[in-house]
Amino acid sequence: MATVEPKLILLFSGKRKSGKDYVTDLIHQRLGPDVCCILRLSGPLKQQYAQDHGLDLAELMGPGEYKEKYRADMIQWGENQREKDPGVFCRLAIKGAQQPIWIVSDARRLSDLQWFWRVYPSQSRCVRVEASEETRRERGWEFTAASGKKTPPQSVGPHFLCHHRMTPQEPGALVSHQLSARASVLSTVVQNKKLF
Repeated sequence: MATVEPKLILLFSGKRKSGKDYVTDLIHQRLGPDVCCILRLSGPLKQQYAQDHGLDLAELMGPGEYKEKYRADMIQWGENQREKDPGVFCRLAIKGAQQPIWIVSDARRLSDLQWFWRVYPSQSRCVRVEASEETRRERGWEFTAASGKKTPPQSVGPHFLCHHRMTPQEPGALVSHQLSARASVLSTVVQNKKLF
C-alpha cells in the first residue's frame, strides 16, 4: 500500500523517559486511528539491527535488560546507517502511512528532523517534550554510560528551536491541560488544511 501525503506531521523530540510516548498516545487517542497514526523511527532501526545481528526483535522492542545490553552498540550502528543515508529510518517508518496526521514519537536526531523538513516542509511541526531528571528517574531512567554520557552527536538538545514545548511532569491533569491549550491550534491547522 502506497503512503498517502500527510496534511500535518508532529515530530516529537525529548530525552528518554521524558513522556514522549505518553503524550503521543494521548493525542492519538483523542484524534483517533482514522485521523492520525503514530510512527516510531526506532522500530525500523531495531528491526534492521536485530536482523543484521541475529537478535530477538521482540526483546529489543521491549523495556527490559535485553535492549539495554545492546543499546550503546545499536545507537552507534544507527548513527553509522544515518551517515550513509540520513533518511533511511524515516522512509521505512512512513511506509504505508494512510492517515492525514502523522505523529512521529521519537524524532531525537537532527538528521531525522531535517529529513522531514526537507521532504514535508509545510506539514512538519516540532514538539519538544521535557521533564526534569528527577521525574525521569521516577519513570525508570537511570544514568549510565550508555544512556547518559554518550549522547549521539546529532541529538536534538533542549535548546533546539521547536514549534511547541510540553512538560508532562505530572501525569493526567497537567498534560490534559497542556494538550487542551494546544487543541485549538491543532483544530485550526486541521480545519485550514481541510483534513476532513
